[in-house]
Amino acid sequence: MKSAVRYGVAWIGAVAVAAVLGSIVQSQFSMAAIVSLGVEVTPAQWLGVTVRDLFGFAPVWALVVAAALLLAFPVAGLLARRAPDARMALYFLAGGVGVMCALVIMAAVLPVTPVAAARSPFGMALMALGGAVGGVAFARWTAARG
Repeated sequence: MKSAVRYGVAWIGAVAVAAVLGSIVQSQFSMAAIVSLGVEVTPAQWLGVTVRDLFGFAPVWALVVAAALLLAFPVAGLLARRAPDARMALYFLAGGVGVMCALVIMAAVLPVTPVAAARSPFGMALMALGGAVGGVAFARWTAARG
């Protein structure tokens, strides 16, 4: 039972890490798009939008990330049993690929890509990187204690 709780808490933490990083990426892409239109944005406004997105976008994004990691992490766990030395890399890949798959599925199913940052390959890669960092966090928090 202790193991299940530890894994559950680690999963929630990984989702939070990935959601916060994804929200920050999303904010930066949105603000850059506004600036590219010629609108002057002060650093305080830029920071304010980023902070507001942590409370507005991040919780919604966390739901998407939670589903992605819920599917991706068990696969990484199974592979890590066969290749324990690759455990960290497997969870890194699982987090990144899981988020990437979620973005691709959303783009295919919805009439518009709801995550503005994911409308470019670079933005999509950065959003996936947030999931990958969440995967590393999960791997660290669930590593066997010696």
